[in-house]
Amino acid sequence: MTTTSTNLTDADAPLATSKGRRLFLKEMGAGASMGALALGALSSTSAEAVAKTPVAWDKTFPKSHRVVQRKVAYTNRLGIRLVADLYLPKDLDRTRKHPALVVGHPFGGVKEQTAGLYAQTMAERGFVTLAHDASYAGESSGTPHFAASPDVYVEDFCAGVDFLGQQALVDRERIGVLGVCASGGFALAAAQIDPRIKAVATSVMYDMGGVIRDGLGKTNTDDMRRGMLTAVSQQRWKEAAGAKPALHKLPYKLEADTPEVIREFFDYYRTPRGQHPRSDSATTLTGAPSFFLFRPFVHLRTVSPRPVLLVAGENAHSRYFSEDAYQLAAEPRELLIVKGAGHVDLYDRVNLIPFDKFTAFFQKHL
Repeated sequence: MTTTSTNLTDADAPLATSKGRRLFLKEMGAGASMGALALGALSSTSAEAVAKTPVAWDKTFPKSHRVVQRKVAYTNRLGIRLVADLYLPKDLDRTRKHPALVVGHPFGGVKEQTAGLYAQTMAERGFVTLAHDASYAGESSGTPHFAASPDVYVEDFCAGVDFLGQQALVDRERIGVLGVCASGGFALAAAQIDPRIKAVATSVMYDMGGVIRDGLGKTNTDDMRRGMLTAVSQQRWKEAAGAKPALHKLPYKLEADTPEVIREFFDYYRTPRGQHPRSDSATTLTGAPSFFLFRPFVHLRTVSPRPVLLVAGENAHSRYFSEDAYQLAAEPRELLIVKGAGHVDLYDRVNLIPFDKFTAFFQKHL
């Protein structure tokens, strides 16, 4: 087992804790020249440029002056229009093709948060990167908004490969994917069915199928699972009769008994640290059962001989997901444990996120 640690120091799963499950069941009842360069990279047959001129910076992280960012849009195979941010190094050599990355955001997040930070930073390091809003989220389409569907989320990564592979500045034989939190699981699943993905990396990866089906730490009982499915089925009757879709979301206020995991996500999504007007950490309650069938580790060995990098925080409640995935993956594989890091630390703590490791991994394999 190749497990290493860095010397760095310093709501994706609200259903995961017993408190979260109770909440779930309760809710059931109720620059211009560089712009020309960027746009010149877009294929008119595959996508549209949403922003032809620079727009106000709307991200939760500082803007890099070493990178050009433009908003683009394209359609996945299900006809859902995805909106994404394309990041290009300002000093990009336009005489050759470059490696590219599709970057996915955490469950309930948007491209202006964690995924954008990762995409911008990797663009600083020479990659063409694409951070998309998942279907039904952010500026992407899909009805109802906030619908939860693992199959569609996996397709969104493949659609990102479609888009990047048609760009003049991208080498379609050197496209990788990088998923943060829940998108880590979706990225792994996409790599299993799409051999165009040449390398896959995850950061504080969540298996959303596992956490919704089995609970955080695999604590759910059969009775708990049956209770969840019963509650969802009753909500489906309500929505079939015309009720608005019920949403599960992170609380807006902390209580004395709020679990530590929920507090960790709250500190990002509900404070100036990471909150964004298009991210309410919301998903439809009726989408939960679809994750019971989502098992992204079952065929993980089939990604080989393409490489897998799994990054987790030493103190992250999600660490076991990456460790489990490592055991089921085939070589070449690597598990990196970041010393002193929790789960949400690797959303935005740039002194902890191992960008050097991600860079070296993708430079080697793309």
